Amino acid sequence: VQLQAFGGGLVQAGGSMRLSCAASGRTFAMGWIRQVPGKEREFVSAITSPPVIRYYADSVKGRFTISRDSSSNTVTLQMNNLKSEDTAVYYCVARNGRIITSMMKRTGTYDIWGQGTQVTVSS
Repeated sequence: VQLQAFGGGLVQAGGSMRLSCAASGRTFAMGWIRQVPGKEREFVSAITSPPVIRYYADSVKGRFTISRDSSSNTVTLQMNNLKSEDTAVYYCVARNGRIITSMMKRTGTYDIWGQGTQVTVSS
């Protein structure tokens, strides 16, 4: 399975941005992980195949919404009320096999990675 991400760019603080990612095949879960240079990768959000379960990092809960179109193997991350601390390279990620809930927010859970896309939030 290959992943292709779309979106990213520059937005002012308080603004919104949408990221999308298309997978070339079916996966158990898809999501986003972000990284700031010099810092560790950070889980952002993920969504499973049906029955759908959504996961969010505490830092984005209430501001970001993840959705999935299973018919097209596409996942979308709607980011609202963006903050300067959301600035990072965002990677679309996926996992083929099922895994327990407690592992879903770990960056090491995801074994398929797409190219990163830069999101810059200006203050």
